[in-house]
Amino acid sequence: MGEWTAEGGGGPGQGTGTFSFEFDLQGKVLVRRNRSDYPATNDRPAFSHQDLMIVYREPGAKSAQAIYFDNEGHVIHYTAELTADQESLVFLSDLLPSAARYRLTYTKAKNQTLNIKFEIAPPDKTRSFSTYLEGTAHRK
Repeated sequence: MGEWTAEGGGGPGQGTGTFSFEFDLQGKVLVRRNRSDYPATNDRPAFSHQDLMIVYREPGAKSAQAIYFDNEGHVIHYTAELTADQESLVFLSDLLPSAARYRLTYTKAKNQTLNIKFEIAPPDKTRSFSTYLEGTAHRK
């Protein structure tokens, strides 16, 4: 919960950003807002990625669900689960025909730090994830 600053890199390049996790609707949903900024390179201008994710639990469901929207037009439906050791929160996208699959993982680290990994699996190999982006976040 709270506000975080992050840095990391991968497919889009090296970047920095901020995100927050806040409860809303009297604690019925968890809202994550994210902004990541990437400086210009020789190959592309500077850009900013922004997204919003709402985590919720349907009545009677054993796992939480999430819906993700970003300024690039992506909409991703996730199932959210804590690992057995309760050290990681994993968001795994729904399996859809002819679509890539996504996995976003937040893992607790030392001194109120989180490790973040975003992975993508191609449509024909939905269990073969490759890391697209990795970073570290610190509570503000």
